[in-house]
Amino acid sequence: MTTPRRGMDHGLYPYTPIGTRPALRWPNGERVAANVVLHFEYTELDPPKGAVRDARQGDPISDLYPAYRPYTWREYGARVGVFRILALLDRLRLPVTVATNTAACERYPALLEEFLERGYEIAAHGTHATRMINSTMSEAEERAVIAESLDTLEGVTGCRPVGWVGQDFGESTHTPYLLAEAGLDYLMDWPNDDQPYLMTLGRPLVSIPIQAEWDDVHMLWSRRVASARYPDLVHEALKTLCEEGQIAGRYFGLHVHPWLSGKAHRFVYFERALERLAATPGVRWASASEVARAYRATVTGR
Repeated sequence: MTTPRRGMDHGLYPYTPIGTRPALRWPNGERVAANVVLHFEYTELDPPKGAVRDARQGDPISDLYPAYRPYTWREYGARVGVFRILALLDRLRLPVTVATNTAACERYPALLEEFLERGYEIAAHGTHATRMINSTMSEAEERAVIAESLDTLEGVTGCRPVGWVGQDFGESTHTPYLLAEAGLDYLMDWPNDDQPYLMTLGRPLVSIPIQAEWDDVHMLWSRRVASARYPDLVHEALKTLCEEGQIAGRYFGLHVHPWLSGKAHRFVYFERALERLAATPGVRWASASEVARAYRATVTGR
């Protein structure tokens, strides 16, 4: 009989139970580091042959052309929903990281200017919402997508992104290595923790958890949780992390998609949720890059 090996089935990071780690301390003693990740995406009307999208977000007729229903559903976010969300973020004065498709920058340049004027961090998010990185891609193809994302965003913003938010968390076995190779500081694709951690690559890359259970699309669209429950569920998550943060720091990330949470009937619940979250004591609100820097400084001294 073979004894099961304790650990992981890959070499990307070690198995470290949360209770055995050195206590994580945020810079000013906060219990939780938190951030808002606003998704700025472009959904193609007619994706190229071979493109892969998250099947959970589709529509029964989305494989037919022209697929106007899923296309216009998501276009609502850039035309209407995002402006409700921006007004709320302005009022609460929260820092924001924008997960940005390069195609969205090309098609909605005025929106990109809205983000840059507010000083939001721009993180790379691939090229299109309908083109996930996936294991059918060669290493060269994937490297080209990452380079295109970083180069395009640097060209339109004047600043090269330091973080990666995979479209629909899409990755292959090559992805973390290629992101480290590209010089990025963090990625937000792995939902396996309540603290950031360092991936064991050639260049240390901070994994900031994507807590998918309270990503609005995952909760409200894929799992069909009633929108009225959203404020309580996300607030209870933050309260739990704050309680545990008395022992060692925790992380809370709120991912929001304007085409969903910006809808008139859902926005009231998103507004209530964010107001309660922003008023929670002991929380350090920061951009994702600030979270990564603070974590790296805490655990490495650099």
